[in-house]
Amino acid sequence: MKRIAVFASGSGSDFQSVIDENERRPFCEIALLVASKEGIGAIERAKRHGIDYIVRNKKDYPSVGAMFEDITAQLRARRVDYVVLAGYLSMLSENFVRAFPDRIINIHPSLIPSFCGKGNYGINVHRAAIEYGVKISGLTVHFVDEQYDTGAIILQRAVEVKDGDTPESLQARILEEEHRALPEAVRLLATGRLKKEGRKVTIIE
Repeated sequence: MKRIAVFASGSGSDFQSVIDENERRPFCEIALLVASKEGIGAIERAKRHGIDYIVRNKKDYPSVGAMFEDITAQLRARRVDYVVLAGYLSMLSENFVRAFPDRIINIHPSLIPSFCGKGNYGINVHRAAIEYGVKISGLTVHFVDEQYDTGAIILQRAVEVKDGDTPESLQARILEEEHRALPEAVRLLATGRLKKEGRKVTIIE
């Protein structure tokens, strides 16, 4: 069974969705949580489920590159096969991405290529979607490359933007879909059911 590391910066609700689905129908080993700071909800979730965790904050390193060199060593020591970014707000170093080619995935709360890229995270994404006046938003799970939100798309889910939506209400409905989509994507990845050719990702039935 493939081993994954989950990276998180906040409450960890997407992390929890992977834990829950994996406990129902096991498809991977969650070997490690990498938290970007102390005191976040994701750490408490890891503790409750007996998942090992480390905290790595860029403030504690001379450079972002040095931090990710340390993280790479930690992942290799634990024989991690895949990395899952679940609300992780730090940009990965290029060397880290190259150390795990086509083995890192991320979930983003919009239909990429809309409302993505640097600065588009969290509530900012939903505010931008509403201000633009789109009728459909959603989420994207994608492979990670060296740029923000530009990797090949694995799956997407559409969510209607309703009249009277606030950024918070739209965020809540999209988050419900995230909690279904991310475990599905991790399952496909960990069980070898994704075929990637350039930007095209095919699900193997």
